[in-house]
Amino acid sequence: MSRMLEPPDGRQVFELGFAPEPVHIDGNGHVNNVVYLAWAQQLAIAHWSARASEDDQARWGWIILRHEVDYRRPLKLGEMARGLTWVADAPDGPRFDRLVRIDAPDGGMCAQVRTVWCLVDPATGRPQRVPPHMATMFS
Repeated sequence: MSRMLEPPDGRQVFELGFAPEPVHIDGNGHVNNVVYLAWAQQLAIAHWSARASEDDQARWGWIILRHEVDYRRPLKLGEMARGLTWVADAPDGPRFDRLVRIDAPDGGMCAQVRTVWCLVDPATGRPQRVPPHMATMFS
């Protein structure tokens, strides 16, 4: 993943703001890399919670299979970050790619994440094919 991620035209995008805290700052004076991953997960969970019905939230769970992260620009204490997330065009069986971009106050991209999520049955932990209504819920 080398080019900047942009949501396709017409794609539903979910947004959250993030304020770096002193514990997020590493020895280099900027937000630590693992914080971006935590923010990407927070975005995904908030997006799911905002869009999925209570029945879907009770019936299904998600696990992460893979993260791919590009870091482009440091984010410092006092800078408010804007997190954007959207999902890929279509699921692949139980897998659904989620894309995240964390931008600085000036709009410059600080980090972007492509994460592969897997839908599971929480009772068994087994992967489940993403139902068609979930794909349309996020598009």
